[in-house]
Amino acid sequence: MKDTKTIMSGAIAGALALGLSAVSPAALAGKAGFEKCQGIVKAGMNDCGTSKHGCAGQAATDGMAEEWVYVPEGTCKKIVGGSIKGAK
Repeated sequence: MKDTKTIMSGAIAGALALGLSAVSPAALAGKAGFEKCQGIVKAGMNDCGTSKHGCAGQAATDGMAEEWVYVPEGTCKKIVGGSIKGAK
């Protein structure tokens, strides 16, 4: 019975470690030289989740205010309807 607990503990620890290693710091920080531009996304072309869904490619319609896509820095303010995500 003790061996079973040891094996299960090791398996759980391994699964957690694998899951944490899959999230790279670069993915969390965004792309260098790019900014998140919201309000300009075409349906199905968003880069990440919102409060309505959790994945990229799930924007329901064109131009939704909450949906965003990475664009080169300085580009978003030049696009009609675009605003930088998180800007005050």
